[in-house]
Amino acid sequence: MAYQHLLYEVKGPVATLTMNRPEKLNAMNLTLQREIVAAMHEAEDDPSVRVILLRGSGRAFSSGYDVAPSDPSEAQHRRTDNIREDIQRLRGVGARWAEIWNLSKPVIAVVHGYCLAGGTDLAQHCDLIIAAEDATFGFPAVRAMGSPPTHMWVYNLGPQWAKYLLLTGDSIDGRTAERLGLVFKAVPAADLDREARELAGRIAKTPWELLAANKGIVNRALELMGRGLLQQLAAETDAIAHRAPVAHEFNCIADERGLKAALEWRDGPFREDAG
Repeated sequence: MAYQHLLYEVKGPVATLTMNRPEKLNAMNLTLQREIVAAMHEAEDDPSVRVILLRGSGRAFSSGYDVAPSDPSEAQHRRTDNIREDIQRLRGVGARWAEIWNLSKPVIAVVHGYCLAGGTDLAQHCDLIIAAEDATFGFPAVRAMGSPPTHMWVYNLGPQWAKYLLLTGDSIDGRTAERLGLVFKAVPAADLDREARELAGRIAKTPWELLAANKGIVNRALELMGRGLLQQLAAETDAIAHRAPVAHEFNCIADERGLKAALEWRDGPFREDAG
C-alpha cells in the first residue's frame, strides 16, 4: 500500500513504520493519523511480521497533532462551537490509537527528539517505548489549548507525576522518563536504532500466538482498571477545556499574528519562571 506521509518497510519478522513529515517535525494531520493505523493493520495482517517499530524521520518522533493543518476545513472543524461535535472528533482520536493498543502484535515506539502533545498520545498507546536519553516528552498544550484527548499518563506515571506534567505543561528528558516509568528504556541517541532493533529481534523470537496471549492479558488488566472508559472521559474533558477563555485567546492570537506568536504567548511566561 502506498502512503503519503509514512514509510513502511518489512525486514524479517519486524515491520518498521516511519512517520515522514520531517519539515513539520512529524506533526500529525488527519491523513497521517489514518495512515499510521492503516499501516499497523497491514503489519498485523502480514504473517511474516511479529513485531512493529514506530518511529519518526528527521529531528523528532512527533511534535504532536498538527494545529495548523493545510486543509482549512480540518482547522475549522477543530474550532467548532458545537461541544458534541468536538467530543465526537476527539473520541475519534482515541478510537484510532485504540486500534494500535488492541493489535495482537507488539508495537515499540522508538522516540528521538520531540515527543510532545499528540506524540505522547500515540507513543503511550504502543506496548513499549524506547527513547534517546535526550528526547523530550511533555504536553505543553495544557497551558492554553485544552487537555490530552486520550489519557494513559496515570497508568504509566502514577497520579502525582501525571498531575505535575499536566498542571505545568513542563517537559522531561528521556532519562527522566525512564526513571518515572514513562519509557521502558533510555539509551544514547547514537545507539537508539540499534537498541530498538535488538529489542524487536529479541521479542520476535517468541511465536506470534504467545506474543498475542501475553500482550492481551496485560492489556485486559488495564481494561479492568477502566482504561477504555477513561479515554472517553478524556475526550469529553478536552472538549470542555476547549471552551476556556484562555483557549479562545490562544486561537485569536494564532489567527491574527500566527501560530509562532501564539506559542510564544503561551510558553513565554514558563521560560521566565525557569530563568
